[in-house]
Amino acid sequence: MNGNDEDPAPTRPRPVSNGAELHEQLAIHGGAPIRRTPWPTYDKGAVHVCAEDEEAAMRAIRSHLYFRYDHRDESETECGQFEAELCRYFGTRHALAVSSGTAALALAIMGAAVPPGALVACPGFTFVATPSAIVLAGCRPFLVEVDDDLRMDLDDLRRRWRPEIKAILVVHMRGFAADVAALAAFAAEMGVPLIEDAVPALGAELGGRKLGTFGVAGAFSTQSDKALNCGEGGFLVTDDTTLFGRAVALSGAYEGRLRRHFPDTEPPVDGLNLPLLSLRMDEIRAALLRAELTRLPERLTLFHRNYAQVSGALADVAEIAIRTPVAPGAYLGEAFVFRVPDGDAGWFARALRAEGIDARNIGADDDLNVRAFWNWRFMYDDTDPARIRATLPRTARLLAETVDVPLSSSLTPDDCDELIRAVRKVAAASTPAASGTEPTGPTPVGAEPVRA
Repeated sequence: MNGNDEDPAPTRPRPVSNGAELHEQLAIHGGAPIRRTPWPTYDKGAVHVCAEDEEAAMRAIRSHLYFRYDHRDESETECGQFEAELCRYFGTRHALAVSSGTAALALAIMGAAVPPGALVACPGFTFVATPSAIVLAGCRPFLVEVDDDLRMDLDDLRRRWRPEIKAILVVHMRGFAADVAALAAFAAEMGVPLIEDAVPALGAELGGRKLGTFGVAGAFSTQSDKALNCGEGGFLVTDDTTLFGRAVALSGAYEGRLRRHFPDTEPPVDGLNLPLLSLRMDEIRAALLRAELTRLPERLTLFHRNYAQVSGALADVAEIAIRTPVAPGAYLGEAFVFRVPDGDAGWFARALRAEGIDARNIGADDDLNVRAFWNWRFMYDDTDPARIRATLPRTARLLAETVDVPLSSSLTPDDCDELIRAVRKVAAASTPAASGTEPTGPTPVGAEPVRA
């Protein structure tokens, strides 16, 4: 699928609100739920794995060769072949399979020779692995506000730019492309590398170009809820041969094994000058991922089909604000994320869960969601959540309004219809005319502090 194409038309007719929802009693108030079977998610076993994938993993198990560096030529190993297939898929010169998406991010930062102790700018809305990878690389996270569509705010980054910032780590959060072309131009203007955390967006495109290929390196995860799933694991892609060589050495290509990645030339770095961090992928995971990669386009089509159906059918619901992509089709579609700007997103998420739909308010006070920056206590001397929120007031306010619903590629059109009905039902009941009382709104996050 070309990520620049217009989204496919929804596969089922878009429901038209006629006020009937106002007469449905919410399940949270004792009414009948829309859905009675579990909402499919990866932790309940809703993964895109078939018999051919299982057989590929068994092939590697039966080989008794589980370590990526054995007697075989690199091009004969599962890891080596997976990396070559990734290069063809992404159109990059190099790919390196590693132990996790966090490892891929940290190796990209270190591979780009970002100096220890430097600031690395990243958005305030991301998974905790992003700042954790910056810390793992010996650097310090510098959080930046996000805009109404939860993308890294370039204007805020430009306003608060400091010379100590030596890299920009952009995140394609919840599968939606950031304005990565503009950020790449800004990074070039500032003379720093742009690294892409494409962990949540494996396979998504912007303008016909795959996310993860706009910066000096792109990092991906193959953990269980990702578009390629082997339980754990990850990889990075890059065209920068020196960055790649450093990442290979750091990942654990010891005692001359670095040379296996450069069969036709001398390695660009001396592996003995770098620490060995043992962040390699094993052969069993690589074999499973190789099989899954052949069906990745099929899975991406399902993600886009389901997202198009849900977002198209709910576009007219005034109570919610659905994320707008930076360009048509520039998203993965594995999550339906929207804000409840004038209501209580925590109540909205609880009401959806009562209707049988897995939903989460990202900024809920009673949920230690590690996508909320005030829960990254390891970054702060002052661990009071209210004061941490006040450092990024716009992002804190937006996350307090945000509801996240996972969209498995295993969803059927009927499943999507149930989600549509549930959102409409809850939205209709969230108005004073429908419920008689206005749900309690989010707690104010406080005034913005003076910043350096």
